[in-house]
Amino acid sequence: MRKSFASLALAATMLASPAVLAESIKIGFVTTLTTPAAVIGNDMKDAFDLAYEHIGGKMGDFDVEVIYEDDGFKPEVGKQKVDKLVKQDDVDVVTGFIWSHVLLASSKPVLDADKILISANAGPSQLAGKRCHENFFSVSWQNDQTPMALGEVLNQTGVKSAYLMAPNYAAGKNMVTGVERTFKGEIKGKDLTRWGADAQLDFSAELAKAKASGAEAMWVFYPGAAGGAFIRQFTQAGLGDSMKLYTVFTVDAISLPRLQQGGLDGVLGSFATQTWSPDLPVETNRKFVSAFLEKHGRYPSFYAAQAYDAMFFIRDAVEKAGAKDAASLRAAMREARSLPTRGAVTWGNNHFPIQNLYVREAVTDSEGRWTTEITDLVYEKHQDPYAAECAM
Repeated sequence: MRKSFASLALAATMLASPAVLAESIKIGFVTTLTTPAAVIGNDMKDAFDLAYEHIGGKMGDFDVEVIYEDDGFKPEVGKQKVDKLVKQDDVDVVTGFIWSHVLLASSKPVLDADKILISANAGPSQLAGKRCHENFFSVSWQNDQTPMALGEVLNQTGVKSAYLMAPNYAAGKNMVTGVERTFKGEIKGKDLTRWGADAQLDFSAELAKAKASGAEAMWVFYPGAAGGAFIRQFTQAGLGDSMKLYTVFTVDAISLPRLQQGGLDGVLGSFATQTWSPDLPVETNRKFVSAFLEKHGRYPSFYAAQAYDAMFFIRDAVEKAGAKDAASLRAAMREARSLPTRGAVTWGNNHFPIQNLYVREAVTDSEGRWTTEITDLVYEKHQDPYAAECAM
């Protein structure tokens, strides 16, 4: 378990004065802080800590205590940590969650305890559809949406055939389903590769199959370290000469600095879709990106942006409700109309955001750093396809 300095200090104060407990709101943040996937989890933690600073450690009249827990990239560990947060720490809100399989395994203890559960990244179809719950909210997206937008981009750019690759777990399957929903061309081949703590990082066999397929484009979803490994091997294999690369959650602020260090400039000019970008022209987003760059010397990823948003989503609900109980927070969250890094956003009947999705191109900024910039709007105020299955 890891706690921020602020939460440790507050915990010490609480021991000295038990009355402070009634004056605080406790937030449990579950992410991956070990294994190679910690590169994502630490980006989220850095952003959540920055948001804590920006709200001054306060939500209305409540002091804020943050308790960080490491899921170790394993569903069973994530559930254990959530059980602790709910039963031992008695948190008011649980948030974080990179991975859909971890979120799915961890959701029941939170919801059964009548606590608020907020995903800052994972968007499994189950929680958007038939397993939607009044106490579950997302500040990210439903897994299918981003690849659905990319399928539309493939259509708009005249791509007639594509080869698909993704990791074999809940989100990977949702991502493939998403692009297949909208892409009108031919799927020349599809590979779902091993995932988890021992995730496959050698893609030579799959890349050979993709090349032999004759597909015009390669579509992939590989977050974190796997994304960097895939891009490196794709570039070194010279596949960029014969097929255009399109990605979701792969070419981003996590992978681009390492790709730049490796001189793999074949990634520049590749396209991805997302609900956010560092250059999104929203004043509060500019403040977030500028502060993150100044503090950490790197661009924030979309994981970081969503973690930052999660803190403000909770803060705004607490201040609107003037309370921290689940019923009050739930009512206030349903009325939310914006997020700091994205501007105007509403929430659907399943408590997932209805928001814009953009095309982002990998580019070099004015200081020579590789980043992404928005080139077009794909979907405006888009709602995920599973909302119709939600009974709320």
